[in-house]
Amino acid sequence: MKNLLSPRSPLPEFGTRAIPYVPLALFAGLGAVLAWFWKWPCRVEGAWNHGTLQFTNFCYTDIYPLWWNEKLNEGKIPYFDYPVEYPVGIGGIMEFFRRIVTPMSDQGTAFYDLTVILMAICLVVGVLLMATLAGPARRWDALWYALAPALILTAYINWDLAANALALGALLAWSKRKQWLAGILLGLAIATKFYPLMFLGPLFLLTLRTGRWMPFLKTIGGVAGAWLVVNVPIMVFAFDGWKRFYVFSQERPADWGSIWYFFNQKQWPILGDSELLDKLGIVSLAAFCLAIAVITLTAKTRPRLMQLCFLTLAAFMLTNKVWSPQYVLWLIPFAVLARPGWKPIALWQLAECWYFFAIWLYLVGIQPGNEALGIAGDTYFTAVWGRVITILIMMAFVVRDIFVPDKDVVREDGTDDQAGGVFDGAPDRFRLALS
Repeated sequence: MKNLLSPRSPLPEFGTRAIPYVPLALFAGLGAVLAWFWKWPCRVEGAWNHGTLQFTNFCYTDIYPLWWNEKLNEGKIPYFDYPVEYPVGIGGIMEFFRRIVTPMSDQGTAFYDLTVILMAICLVVGVLLMATLAGPARRWDALWYALAPALILTAYINWDLAANALALGALLAWSKRKQWLAGILLGLAIATKFYPLMFLGPLFLLTLRTGRWMPFLKTIGGVAGAWLVVNVPIMVFAFDGWKRFYVFSQERPADWGSIWYFFNQKQWPILGDSELLDKLGIVSLAAFCLAIAVITLTAKTRPRLMQLCFLTLAAFMLTNKVWSPQYVLWLIPFAVLARPGWKPIALWQLAECWYFFAIWLYLVGIQPGNEALGIAGDTYFTAVWGRVITILIMMAFVVRDIFVPDKDVVREDGTDDQAGGVFDGAPDRFRLALS
C-alpha cells in the first residue's frame, strides 16, 4: 500500500453511491471546527484587539480588521463608496454580510462569524468535489484537504476557500464533459481570487495534444462570459473602486513569504532590485510555464490534467511577489490529485506549518521592543525556503511520474485521466518527439 490514506481497492458503496461521501463530509466538518477553535484566543478571548497578542497566539485573520479597514462599519458599499483591494467575488461576499450584520451590536465579530460559516461550507463542498475528482478508488485522498495541518491553521485567514470550491467545481464539471458549466464556474473563481486563471494553461496544452478544440473554446466562452457578467456592472458604475485590486496588485512591493522578499531584504544584485520586481516575476513565471509546456508536449504518455494544474499553480506561487500563509489552501487539493504519495506531502505540510508560526513570530520580532518575543530574519527565511524547497520536491516527483507513467500511483489500475474529461483516453494529435 503506497498511500496509507488511499486504499487501492474501490471503497464499499453499501448499496448507494452517496454513502462514501458522508464520512468525508464529517471529516471536513471536523477540520472546519478545528480551524475555528484555532482562532479561539482571538475570537473569544479578544486577542484581535490587543496588538501583538494576535500574533503570539497565532490567531490572526484578515476578515475581522477588514470590517473597519474597508469601511464596512460605516455602511460603505464596496467599490461604489470605498475602493476594495479584492476582486468583485470577495467584495460581493463582504457586501452581503455587511447588510446582514448591520443591525447587530458586535458587528465586527458577527461579520467574522458569518464569513467563517460560509468558508466552512466551502471547505466541505471542496472536499466532496475533490473526492469526486479523485474517483472511487482514491476518494479518501480528499482527507488531506479535510484535515491537513496547514489547512486547520490557515482556513479562516481570508476568503480563499470560496475560490477553491468554485475552482474544484469547474474542474469537476470539465471532467463530466460539461464545458459551459466548467467555464462559468472557473470565471466566477477567477472573479473571486486570481489564481484559478492558471488552470487555463493546462487545458490549452492538453487541447493542443489531443486536438479537442471545441470543448476548450466552450470553456473559454463560459469563463469570459461569467467574469464579464460579474465585473462589468462594477466597472461601469464604480470603475475607480473596481480597478483598486489590479492597481494594488501591480504597485505592491515584494511581500512576506515570497522569494523576492528574501532577495530584497538581503539586497541581492538584480534579484533584489525593487525596480525589476514585476519583470523578474513575469520572466520567472514564463520560464516555468515554458518548461511545463515542453514537458506536456514531449512526454510519450500525455500528462494528466491534475498533474499540470498542480505544476502551473505551484509555479505561480513560487514566482509571485506575494505568498501569504493561507495560499497553502490553493495547492493542497491539486498537490494530492497530482501525486497522492504521503511522504512528500507530509514534508511539505511540515514546512508550511513552520512557515505559519515563523511569519507571526517574525512580525513580532521586527516591532521595536518586542524582539525577545519574536524571531530574527535569518530564522524566518529558513521557513520561506522550506516552503520553496518542499514544493520543488513535489514538482520533481510529478515531472518524474509524467515521464515514467509506471511511477504514477493514480494510473496503477489502468486509469488514463480520471479528471481529464474529453482528454481521458483521447488519441494524441500533436506531440513534439525529441527522440
